[in-house]
Amino acid sequence: MPDALYQRYLKALDTHRDHCAACATCTNASRCHEGQRLWDAFTRSQDAYLARQRSRRNAP
Repeated sequence: MPDALYQRYLKALDTHRDHCAACATCTNASRCHEGQRLWDAFTRSQDAYLARQRSRRNAP
């Protein structure tokens, strides 16, 4: 069974990429309001996933 947190993090990345492909304003250096919201959602999901991975690695 796929890891739900990992799947959510990848889904957020796909959503952001889809938005950037369709948005004339968004670039890697600058994002529109919606693009920034999607980027923030992606980074929060990624941070949560990576923090859990680190805690699993450091668990006895």
